[in-house]
Amino acid sequence: MLEWLFEPLSFEFMRNALMVGILAGVLCPVVGTYLLVQRMALLGDVMAHSVLPGLAIAFFLQINILIGAFVSGIISAFLIAWIRSQTRIKVDAAMALIFSSFFALGVLLITLLRNKLDLDSFLFGDILGVTQADVSRTAMITLVVLALVRLFYKELFFYTFDRLGAQAIGLPINSIYLGLMAGVTLTIIASMQTVGVVLVVALLVGPATTAYLLVKQLHQMMGLGALLGAVSSVIGMYISYYLNVPSGPCIVLISCGFFVLAVLFSPSQGLLTQPETVNRAANILSRLKQTERSK
Repeated sequence: MLEWLFEPLSFEFMRNALMVGILAGVLCPVVGTYLLVQRMALLGDVMAHSVLPGLAIAFFLQINILIGAFVSGIISAFLIAWIRSQTRIKVDAAMALIFSSFFALGVLLITLLRNKLDLDSFLFGDILGVTQADVSRTAMITLVVLALVRLFYKELFFYTFDRLGAQAIGLPINSIYLGLMAGVTLTIIASMQTVGVVLVVALLVGPATTAYLLVKQLHQMMGLGALLGAVSSVIGMYISYYLNVPSGPCIVLISCGFFVLAVLFSPSQGLLTQPETVNRAANILSRLKQTERSK
């Protein structure tokens, strides 16, 4: 058992992959909790795909591609907010428009600029190719975002649950929105090598949704979601190592497995633990026993 547990740790690429996976597993649910509570979970998917044009341009200009990704993500968030506030278009339509437009622009730029950008690793992740520098960068992003969330927790809490009330007492809701979107973009950048932009929304929302079924307070959702995200990353990495399958999908599927368990067995909202469900099952069993006795 111990040999099975420690064998992957003898390889440097696995140690780096596990550290990045744990960091992303902690960071994504903390930020994703705000999107989930605001019913804007798909915004994470929009932001993930919107970074592609920035990646393509930064790669062509030979500057840090993460800078390009961050700028592109912030521009997409600003455009969604502008369309939402200045037109009659609803937020879901604005997100769909920006999502498709930015992704198409990114693919077009990669072709026109003749970039040798590895789309497969960008879309689906390449966690086994991370280096010590990637680990340091992910750790720095994680610490910065978590520190800012802790510092502005009260403002984010008020904005999340009562945007109009936050505006009425003078909070800069536009700045809070852009700050939150900056956090989402940085989280996506930190998680790109772990699961890729196609699956990053599952890591953003999956553990947070599971925690939502198990606890009631926002800070509890963040803590439990971070724990579930980290555990999902570790289990997914070990499955990936021993079965020789892609790590990103394994991490996401483990996270979804936790969600299914929560849906079934949550103490307060589980399908199999709700009092009416238990009583209904007991009544059915009682009727079956009575029927058998009558025969």
